[in-house]
Amino acid sequence: MTVRARRSELATPASNEWMFAKAAGSGADLVFLDLEDACAPAEREAARGKAAAALRDLDWGRTTRAIRMNGVDTRWAYGDVIEVVTAAREALDVIIVPKVRSARDVWWVDVLLTQVEQTLGLTKKIALEVLIEETEGLENVGEIARASPRLEAVIFGAGDFSASQGARVDTNFDPIVDYPGDMWHYARARIVVAARSAGVDAIDAPFPNYRAPDAYRVAAQNAGAMGYVGKWAIHPSQVEIANEVFAPTEDEIEHARKVVAAYREAEAAGRGASGLDGMLVDAAHLRHADNITRKAELLGR
Repeated sequence: MTVRARRSELATPASNEWMFAKAAGSGADLVFLDLEDACAPAEREAARGKAAAALRDLDWGRTTRAIRMNGVDTRWAYGDVIEVVTAAREALDVIIVPKVRSARDVWWVDVLLTQVEQTLGLTKKIALEVLIEETEGLENVGEIARASPRLEAVIFGAGDFSASQGARVDTNFDPIVDYPGDMWHYARARIVVAARSAGVDAIDAPFPNYRAPDAYRVAAQNAGAMGYVGKWAIHPSQVEIANEVFAPTEDEIEHARKVVAAYREAEAAGRGASGLDGMLVDAAHLRHADNITRKAELLGR
């Protein structure tokens, strides 16, 4: 599996080609051109060519290039894979599969994608990310997260998930009553545990209210605290916030270095634990330090 930065995943309608250049220069770790919900049904087939041309012709820098295909239970799914991959070839890095309900949905895309890659003679395998947007998908998330070696990330889709659950929410997918705590904590916890168990990334849900940057920051910070490595952005203004929130700070990096040094010093002396700034340091703390240093290395820091 290719290890990629996913602090920010920016959504861009695949039918709106005037948005493509701004998305490519947004600084997002990943940009996906959306052939599903952001496209009117009448525009979805024509949008495939627009997306492929943008993936192929624009300068994306270090940004991961992706599309969101239509669900496997729609008439557009096979055409999204065949037409975009055929036209974009190596310019496409990731396909995001929406509304995944079972491991079989992921298998279907994997098999079709394998056949297209072999037919075209492509040597670089295209990766997959999946969206958990249905209650059935959440029930099966453990199997879904292990369904394909192509799978690199599991994403929580709160909008469709809230509809699937029958929840009473506003347009930002927040409860319409004074609900105690995070209404979606159970779903978020199930997803991040399944993803981490399978060795893939967990990405948090979109935040439609792009005029509330402080609230977006809080939502991103809460997701990061749970172990999510990034969050969707539905507007370029959210990208910088996500990139900052999901990156380790200089203080965190320096503290991780001190933890490693303290533990190795204790280990060399035949002890299994040590102390740092009045706090115990043992093997569990070493794992936390490793998480931070891996993130820093991935971001070139």
